[in-house]
Amino acid sequence: MTKNFETKFTGWTFIAAAIMLWGGWFLSPHNVGEYLVASDFPAIGENLWTWIWIFRVHIFGWVAMIVAVIALASMMGKPPYRILINPGVGMVVVGTFTLALASAFYYNYGAWGVGMTDGKSPEEIQQFMDNILFTNQYVTCFMRFGRIFSGVGLVILGAGMVKWKLMSTWIGWYTILFGLAAMAIILSIPEYYEHYKPMFHGKAIWLLVMGVTLLRNGFSLPKVEA
Repeated sequence: MTKNFETKFTGWTFIAAAIMLWGGWFLSPHNVGEYLVASDFPAIGENLWTWIWIFRVHIFGWVAMIVAVIALASMMGKPPYRILINPGVGMVVVGTFTLALASAFYYNYGAWGVGMTDGKSPEEIQQFMDNILFTNQYVTCFMRFGRIFSGVGLVILGAGMVKWKLMSTWIGWYTILFGLAAMAIILSIPEYYEHYKPMFHGKAIWLLVMGVTLLRNGFSLPKVEA
């Protein structure tokens, strides 16, 4: 098993991503749902600056996840392992970057909407919501595809981990099954949001397990013919 500066950096980055994502979720005074709705703005406004700073931490959790999986690919992305590791990580990066962009929309529009709706009549608030309807729908699409892209990447990455036993076999299978479940929920359930909520926590658990495993056990690159 390889344990060096690279594994320590990668492991701690995985753990940091899990902490920031979970911290942003559990410590936030208000969590936005699948769409921004009118009732979100007064709830956010009650603790506006706390909400803003904690949401920033949450967004940087996605950024840390991108850094972590790229670091993982830099260690494992060697022939012949790279044929699965690199495209798997690439898809995870695309999906996670999409999720980060979508989260930035909720962050920006959530804080902006507090001022735009403060003191307004119900009719004026509804007009404001109508004006952001198309953007709201568009960003929800970003969230869906970000989760699907990430799921595809995790399936491929997990397959590489299982095939060459790069880490504990159960972690590889967890990665595969988690990716398949993420795709299945979004593709097969029209109103998927409530069903997908546990998957967010499942991803944070995956990040934490990856980080702890790398710190404790490192990883292996068994010698095989390219």
